Amino acid sequence: MSKSKSRLGLSWVFLIQLLFQSSSTIAATRKEIGFPDRRFCRTTVQGRYLLSDDNGYVCDALSLDPQSRCCPERGDKFSCHGCNVLSKCCNSYEFCVSCCLHPAQTQKEQVLKLKIAKPSTSGTYPSVFDFCAGRCRHNSESVVHENAYVSDFHHCFSLPSNSSGTIVSPVEAKLNGINVVVGRQGESCDSVCKSTGQSCVLNKLLILNQCEIMQKYMSCKGACLASVGADQPAEVVDDAPKHLNPGACLYTRTQSMLSCDGFHRHSRRLCPCA
Repeated sequence: MSKSKSRLGLSWVFLIQLLFQSSSTIAATRKEIGFPDRRFCRTTVQGRYLLSDDNGYVCDALSLDPQSRCCPERGDKFSCHGCNVLSKCCNSYEFCVSCCLHPAQTQKEQVLKLKIAKPSTSGTYPSVFDFCAGRCRHNSESVVHENAYVSDFHHCFSLPSNSSGTIVSPVEAKLNGINVVVGRQGESCDSVCKSTGQSCVLNKLLILNQCEIMQKYMSCKGACLASVGADQPAEVVDDAPKHLNPGACLYTRTQSMLSCDGFHRHSRRLCPCA
């Protein structure tokens, strides 16, 4: 009887040790694996219908993730819709912020050194998002007589005049007075310019019909390709069928085909408006 009790006691001790070791192993494993921190976004807040997050996406308030406060990652990241990338001015505050966040448009190193105000004791911007959100909101260079805007493209994110060494090429100089606008998918330039209260300038399409210019306004992730069509210059949307070269910028070799009313349901046009 005593031997049975002794064996039973040893069994219990062994079982307890086994459970303790297992729980320690599980705890250690969980500690080693860990879980990634959840990403939380900062957003613009003053738009009536749209907002932009610090990831570079634009969305409406209803589609915002209630937990992360981020826009859905669909559509264009760092979208410059309704923006003149040459002047760095847009007709929408939210798209101005989104376009400004594009690394090709705003150099982080330069922005973080920029003073927020004139006094030497003033601080600097803590992030590119802070610069873009502030710069697009108010810009003294986009107003005239301090009580009216120079144009509908009054949300500007360019650096102050005395801090930017931007050089305008002779080709770009020919676009002075022209608002170069990236249209929505499936829109003609006539429609794009009309939405801003302007008209498409047909003879300026010839200037935009060059890879050098198109790559300043569009991503051109799928390269810049020669094509044929009245819907060019344009950029093929990312979700277009593969045979249409998704992400590619297209220019036409047949310049006589350039037209303000041409469009294609799988592309976005680059339009000269005035």
